[in-house]
Amino acid sequence: MNPYYAYPYYDWCHPAQRGGYLRSAYYYAPPYPYGVRSEVTPLPSQPEVRADQGPNPYVLDIEKATERNNNFRIAIWTGQHLQVTLMSIPVREDIGVEIHPDVDQFLRIEEGEGLVQMGKTRDRLDFQRRVEDGSAIMIPAGTWHNLTNIGDEPLKLYSIYTPPEHPHGTVHRTKADAMAAEQAAQGR
Repeated sequence: MNPYYAYPYYDWCHPAQRGGYLRSAYYYAPPYPYGVRSEVTPLPSQPEVRADQGPNPYVLDIEKATERNNNFRIAIWTGQHLQVTLMSIPVREDIGVEIHPDVDQFLRIEEGEGLVQMGKTRDRLDFQRRVEDGSAIMIPAGTWHNLTNIGDEPLKLYSIYTPPEHPHGTVHRTKADAMAAEQAAQGR
């Protein structure tokens, strides 16, 4: 059996080149990249939320992991230029007004309802939007911001920081743990 499959060349070229002799040309390619077959590990059906896997290669079903997370904040991957954390904000609680002077941040809501506020100063958060499952929030570096859970269930989200904001392996079970860690870091 031939390990290569024939693909019509004209399907891969610009439409203007589909005439004449090119219509009958074929390109032979292996069924796997570079002709090498590799083992593929499927995603686990019930991902467990594990502490920081960075900077090693890592794949997970981030939606399911976010929905299963019950920590206020857990870093699941920290690299040299990027960090991914999962968060769970209890009902009627918030992240707390904060600013990251040199860090852009991306938030993606997976469960619950919230109110995101942003602004140039701590006491003037004039950008306000309701967010819910599927909402994406982009927070530019140097912008004061807060996210409050206004729903009746925990607000589940993941956050991407560029560059990383928290130390490798960060786990804050509650907001109080997060605030204590932040004060300890500032007190150094």
